[in-house]
Amino acid sequence: MIHCLPNAPGAAELTVLRSMFEARKRVFIDLLHWDLPMIAGRFELDEFDMEPATFLVLSGEDGGHRASARLLPTTRPHLVAALFAGLCDEDIPRGPTTMEITRFCLERRSGAARCRRDGDELIHALVAFALRCGIERSTGVAEAPWMRQIVSFGWRCRPLGTPRAFGTRTLAAMVIEIDEDTPARLQRCGLNVPAPCRETYDVLR
Repeated sequence: MIHCLPNAPGAAELTVLRSMFEARKRVFIDLLHWDLPMIAGRFELDEFDMEPATFLVLSGEDGGHRASARLLPTTRPHLVAALFAGLCDEDIPRGPTTMEITRFCLERRSGAARCRRDGDELIHALVAFALRCGIERSTGVAEAPWMRQIVSFGWRCRPLGTPRAFGTRTLAAMVIEIDEDTPARLQRCGLNVPAPCRETYDVLR
């Protein structure tokens, strides 16, 4: 199931968000050892999770987290501009048709094959959301190995500057162009939309 949630959800949606913040703690703090704020030792949240953040969350039947991402408008404070402007050798893309994608999180406990399928599904959902909302590009920051994988997905993606060291990590800022041809480009590179999800993507679009 795909949820498109604001940061002030109803009671049922709150369960999905809580599961997402718990998963983010497991992945970004416990597994990757990022220096991030934490609440109650269970949830990874920062100042960018407040309004006007939107979350795309894939969940199981029980509301358990499968995959998720955070979307931020670039007309407001966002990660690239606030914390990683030094990664950009050109003007940071901003505006009403540009969104930032951060906290791309996959449920590692699902196993490698399921994790890959959930990742493909989330990427297609992000593109569908962008097309529905008139978003023409997205920005983000990634570690260098993940950046190379993102480029391999087949969409129009390029770095905004030379990768640089931040502590123990080498990070790069990027911009991804999104248009009506993007879903087909992804599929040609092997990122297929699971058949049961196509109706949901039609709704997102």
